[in-house]
Amino acid sequence: MRKIIAKDQQVEIVTDEIPAVKPSYVLIKTMYSAVSPGTELSIIENSTGKQITLGYSAMGMVVECGDEITDVKKGDLVACYGAPYVSHAEYLLVPKTLYVRVSANVDEKEAALAGIGAIAIHALRVAKLQFGETVVIVGLGVLGQLIAKIANAAAYNVITCDLHEERTAMLANDHGIKVFSNIEQMEEEVQRSTNNNGADAVLLCAGGKKSPLTNESLKWIRNKGKVVIVGDIEPEFPRDLMFSKEAELLISRAGGPGRYDPVYERDAIDYPYGFIRWTEGRNIAEYIRLVHEKRIDVQPLIKDEIGFDQAAEEFTQLSNKKTTTLTKLIRFEQEEI
Repeated sequence: MRKIIAKDQQVEIVTDEIPAVKPSYVLIKTMYSAVSPGTELSIIENSTGKQITLGYSAMGMVVECGDEITDVKKGDLVACYGAPYVSHAEYLLVPKTLYVRVSANVDEKEAALAGIGAIAIHALRVAKLQFGETVVIVGLGVLGQLIAKIANAAAYNVITCDLHEERTAMLANDHGIKVFSNIEQMEEEVQRSTNNNGADAVLLCAGGKKSPLTNESLKWIRNKGKVVIVGDIEPEFPRDLMFSKEAELLISRAGGPGRYDPVYERDAIDYPYGFIRWTEGRNIAEYIRLVHEKRIDVQPLIKDEIGFDQAAEEFTQLSNKKTTTLTKLIRFEQEEI
């Protein structure tokens, strides 16, 4: 099989063996995988002296099931998430904790965003918002877009901002989301809609490492409000404002409980439902439910697709900052199994 890797800050397509199925795993023939520019650009930049497989969100058809698999069968479509099990590769061997069967009325391309959707859902769970509260989302890349749509579906008061007008325009048809490409106008809306109390939470989905947004975000929240770091920003908060508001600073790590735990992922042992309600696997399923029930519209995010053979060049463009890609779907050729 072929897969896409980063090596010495270059992107290549290489050949590898099709993995053998294991008892608690399924073997998937990939149909679509989603490019996550922020994450994957960071991986490419940090690939000096090593080889790293790119990608983490995909969907495809089950071609073989391990002995312990009972929830899907050969021929079923599944969405899956989580490197190194999920990548831009023609075949994926995925543990039962990291995939979910795709509902009949969910488009294949929509399903390919399931991993990014799980990350968006977990970010909102970390914020611990209640019905009717105000959330500010700064940075409208693919992750910020999904967070805004899901927050709106949950009936939060959603205020968003991105300096790129083409990104704010993508949310124009989402009734209820307030969209700004100007920080000052966004600040005015926060004060107006909260009666000058400030937002309950700010989710920072932008990049930029040491960004002034970390400082500014404290001005936008209410007393005892929350700031959640979602994007590639290094937290650097002024103590005085943080202390005076008793602000809660939170980090959202990937798609939820279970991520990076070898017992949950490698060994495919789920956490007890009554003790850990929302795992990364259950967040994948929740994304599929939201799309299935048409609670969110992700069609604006899946308009661009490329063939597998063009993917390496697309990543080169991404690395050279010659594209403002929000996301693209990689289409894998399908042959008889």
